[in-house]
Amino acid sequence: MGITGMGEQEEEEEGVDFLEWLGLDTSAIVFTLLQHPADLARASAVSRSWRTFVIANQFSKIQCLRVCPEVSNFTSIQASNSGSDDIKEDIGSSAAAERENQKGDHRVYMHLSHDLLSPYNSKDCTIRCIGASSTDNFPGESIQNTLELIDHVEMRPSYWSSAGQSDPSVPECLIYMLHSDLCLIDEIKIQPFKAFFQYGNPIYSAQYVRFWMGYPKSPLRPEQLVSDENEGQLTADDNYIWTYTSPEFPMLQENVLQSFKLPHAVLCIGGVVKVELLGRIQEQALDGLYYICVSNVQILGNPLSRELAVSPCQNGVVLKYHPEPRRSSVCRSDLSADDGGSPAKWHDFATRIWQSFRTRN
Repeated sequence: MGITGMGEQEEEEEGVDFLEWLGLDTSAIVFTLLQHPADLARASAVSRSWRTFVIANQFSKIQCLRVCPEVSNFTSIQASNSGSDDIKEDIGSSAAAERENQKGDHRVYMHLSHDLLSPYNSKDCTIRCIGASSTDNFPGESIQNTLELIDHVEMRPSYWSSAGQSDPSVPECLIYMLHSDLCLIDEIKIQPFKAFFQYGNPIYSAQYVRFWMGYPKSPLRPEQLVSDENEGQLTADDNYIWTYTSPEFPMLQENVLQSFKLPHAVLCIGGVVKVELLGRIQEQALDGLYYICVSNVQILGNPLSRELAVSPCQNGVVLKYHPEPRRSSVCRSDLSADDGGSPAKWHDFATRIWQSFRTRN
């Protein structure tokens, strides 16, 4: 018998609420050990008090934070009611309003945790180039060439080249837009360019590479992005809020697609990735300047559902949820349960749970 049937039957037969029987602290430990949103959904369907306990203590958000600490960047939730199975009540008090907000947040975090924990096959999440910090010969050596999987297109070399510098420590960056506002990124691949048309076939790699992920402070307009006529106007850091910065990875001076695996899968909030290229190795014999050249970049991971989006606000970033009529069975099973009890019953305990969670992390 499943947890739902067993819990309901025993409570009916003995009149026991196991949350009260185990105590709040022990119950919280048990609920925080649930590893999958489906388990949390089943637990919240056991009874009204269990569902209230799950929602009031934000266990769905805890699941998301355990997988991706970047979730802490969300300062608020904005959800439409389309497709919702929740029964709306007349909000006549602050307590009722808080209850509705908690239910809405729970619904969104359940959807997010399901996306974060679902198995996937990594694919290239890049959809467009935003711009490069510099380009030697535009548009022939544009950043857009780095989206090509090969370093020759129609018998001509295909690569991005930085401008030349006399100081080899001057960094460069390439900025890309991903398929979705929220993408789970686990690996980035880069291939330095080998100048087969120059004497000695030099390879213009960087010494190190570092990755930044975040969101633009204001919406990106098509005319601001790189194109055949425009080198891109949004490469400065003050156009973005970066929510993740990777360690530095050493790059080989080899003309191969080099893999840089992140320490853990990172939730890219906002769909913008900056590839920062640090240190120049190769000097060009023709002018005595140092360059960095890249033939291909792939940002690998899993674009999350387009029902989830983000938007910058005055004090951070908003997680938006606009469900379609068809919704996942996990979220449906969780939200179809009747919700009862008062959130006030768990308010002080929920505050203590969150303080403990933040201390541990």
